[in-house]
Amino acid sequence: MNKNETQQGVIYAAVSYLLWGLLPIYWKLLGDVQAEEILASRVVWSFVLMLFILIFTRKMGLFTETLRGFAKNKKQMYALILASLLISVNWFTYIWAVNNGHMIETSLGYYINPLVSILLGMIVLKEKLSFYQYISFGLAAIGVLIISISHGTFPWVAIVLALTFGLYGLVKKLVNVESSVGLTLETLVVTPLAVIYLGYLFINGSMAFLHKGIGTDLLLIGAGVATAVPLLYFAKGAQKIPLSLLGFLQYIAPTLTLLLGIFVYNEHFSKVQLLSFIFIWSALTIYSLSKTKLLPGKQFKWRKEKRAI
Repeated sequence: MNKNETQQGVIYAAVSYLLWGLLPIYWKLLGDVQAEEILASRVVWSFVLMLFILIFTRKMGLFTETLRGFAKNKKQMYALILASLLISVNWFTYIWAVNNGHMIETSLGYYINPLVSILLGMIVLKEKLSFYQYISFGLAAIGVLIISISHGTFPWVAIVLALTFGLYGLVKKLVNVESSVGLTLETLVVTPLAVIYLGYLFINGSMAFLHKGIGTDLLLIGAGVATAVPLLYFAKGAQKIPLSLLGFLQYIAPTLTLLLGIFVYNEHFSKVQLLSFIFIWSALTIYSLSKTKLLPGKQFKWRKEKRAI
């Protein structure tokens, strides 16, 4: 992995997390639509959008070639199916939480998520941390622990979000499939289920699409763009940088979500939460400096990672 690839990976990942951090604004606009229908719409319109992207970029040949390749590489096919199921659970949990007054808990989930990514990187991919990176990991863990304890109840939304997206990132890093083709295949896996569910809503007359106004219709269709774009950037970034670095970049999204919850949607932000916020950002600062020459000490050279199943 050369320096230019790492820099590109950081940019791709940072943009994806920036978009994800602002995404609650979009789902709030669809607050009068059931989370299940929003999820189904995300899947269907994401798949339609990705097909157009493949046609426009002349990658349909690669798409069909990858499908044929599954006959010889069953493990890769199963990995893509797993990725599709993981991200679907993550999407549903996030949409439901944002539109049911749990935005702070979604922020907590994505603060925990980098710790999950770092642990997976160390255990599965054999990535190692330097001395300063271990310190930053410890500070982040303390910050997350403070948030968890101060939350008062078991934060199941946060745990589900952290685990599903952490495992999704691991699977995406292990599967050697071109990013746009991979996302198309992921949405293809669950599109039949989404279409069946939307058909069920239509028959029962409980479907919001085409029944709540042109604004709602456009937002549901636009869910495909809101879904596909950050995932494409994430997929590109995940394949170019270590999973532990990817984990710390993920603090961008929950920070933006937390700020939205406080300053836009007027959710309460306590002194305890501020303390944990300081720990987490201190960890991020130390980790970032550890990747430069500003902190003394030998820089760790990442081991060669297994890229394909």
